[in-house]
Amino acid sequence: MALTAAGAPAPRRIGVFGGAFDPPHNAHVALARSALEQLALDELRVIPTGQAWHKARVLSPAEHRLAMAELAFGTLPGVVVDPREIRRAGPSYTLDTLRELQQEHPGAQLLLILGADQGAALPSWHGWQEILALATVSLAQRSGPDQSQATFDPATLPNLPPGARFARIELPAMALSATDIRSQAGNGKDVSLLVPPAVARYIDLHHLYRSA
Repeated sequence: MALTAAGAPAPRRIGVFGGAFDPPHNAHVALARSALEQLALDELRVIPTGQAWHKARVLSPAEHRLAMAELAFGTLPGVVVDPREIRRAGPSYTLDTLRELQQEHPGAQLLLILGADQGAALPSWHGWQEILALATVSLAQRSGPDQSQATFDPATLPNLPPGARFARIELPAMALSATDIRSQAGNGKDVSLLVPPAVARYIDLHHLYRSA
């Protein structure tokens, strides 16, 4: 158990990594690994979205996305695949999830794992300023020759509340897109190099992303 300078037990550090995971791909897994290591997390909650308020398209059935998340992340030490948003009625809001986790783990430090594009869109999220009060926003910043689409400076966010906390996660550049993977799988192409092998088998077994 980690201790503070005063010798008291250090607060548990719980990462929160949400997403549609439709499907979870190798860049998602790389981000989970990097977050666990770089943020010294005691636990990482991987939380598939239930009803995505911000996505125009209809997501794949929740049971498939939850099963794929368990296959992709379940073997990583310290990861808990958390179905709470899938089981919660109504739109999935990160704020509700953070409030619940704060109540369940009093005194814990919550660290919200976001990609750079999600960080830039944060002011459009429901209750985004309260989110910044509840959690350290931990942004994936990709390294590589062209970082223009992969980095984000949180200081550019408007109306930042006092005390907002940010962390950085270094992530190798990986040109992966769930949209592209769905398209390839829908055309019968092999996606086993783009997603974890167990996820590729699941997609094939259940004929996901193929039109009727």
